[in-house]
Amino acid sequence: MRLIAGLGNPGREYENTPHNAGFEVVDRLARQLELPSPQHRFQGLMQRGSAGAEPFLLLKPQTYMNRSGFSVAECLRFFKIAPENLVVVSDDLDLPPGRVRLRTSGSHGGHNGLRSLIEQLGTEQFRRARVGIGRPQGERSVTGHVLGHWKPEDESATQAVMPALLEALTRFLRSGTWRDTTLAAPQPVVAETTAS
Repeated sequence: MRLIAGLGNPGREYENTPHNAGFEVVDRLARQLELPSPQHRFQGLMQRGSAGAEPFLLLKPQTYMNRSGFSVAECLRFFKIAPENLVVVSDDLDLPPGRVRLRTSGSHGGHNGLRSLIEQLGTEQFRRARVGIGRPQGERSVTGHVLGHWKPEDESATQAVMPALLEALTRFLRSGTWRDTTLAAPQPVVAETTAS
């Protein structure tokens, strides 16, 4: 069994914010895979599915970001899922919007949700997909940036990379395949004109 956990904060006030990128990815994946409505389990919202013969779970911890590890660890223990069969989807300030970094392991990089996971799991050896949200510009604080609404151009760039991310996550669910890489939104094609 495999698990994809998307990190975010529960509540309407956090919807459509960069810090909830993990929730958005899990919601999009669930719609694409036509999964049933989520159940309240493991201090989170959980959905079950299967990719071929391989069963999987999607989880959105409802513990708030800084305590995400409690929900994910509880789910892993109950289903006896090894950390290497886990992908955690989170936001990343150090990547620009329109980029997603896939990694097999690594540190928390200052992300409190990943820090909670590492503390609760006792390992950094789990896969992660880090969705770029960029750093705040001008006088805006980091908190205001991650918990504020997306700027339209940043949201567009994030939506443009989503198909590649969903494909990578679906491949992981079907076969366990995961490759360290950076995904990027396709660049717009500029038509060339010739002088006559």
